[in-house]
Amino acid sequence: MTPQQNGGSVPQGFERLKRGGPYMASLGDLYCRRDGEAITIAMQMTERHANMRGIVHGGMLASLADSALGLGLQMSCEGRNSFVTVNLGTDFLDAARPGDWLEARVRIGRIGARVAFAECDLVVGERRILRASGVFAVMKALTATQLDAGY
Repeated sequence: MTPQQNGGSVPQGFERLKRGGPYMASLGDLYCRRDGEAITIAMQMTERHANMRGIVHGGMLASLADSALGLGLQMSCEGRNSFVTVNLGTDFLDAARPGDWLEARVRIGRIGARVAFAECDLVVGERRILRASGVFAVMKALTATQLDAGY
């Protein structure tokens, strides 16, 4: 159920995530749900995310996918590392609209000593909007100061 269908509230099991850095914070609140190893990063789409056609801008979708992949990698290794995007591939499959609750369902491929791999699908309900795959450089863990600042 989307927040719009649920009276604007966040779906059960999602908690506000104070991560993603200043760029993502400027786009809206991120939410996270973990179920075992499954990591889902989500966000409510609004009018400010729309392009001139009234659908969510492709750059917004790519930004959410990129951030969700990096956050998913960081969560999967319990914060022992941080990650910087080396390559991001996206395929736009359908349109998202203002009011949609957009979920990034992250799958971790492999985390090596120097590079990591992850994929995600952006979905509205069970409708796939975008699929993404990324290659990330493995970096040292974020500092306590960076974490406190929401990175």
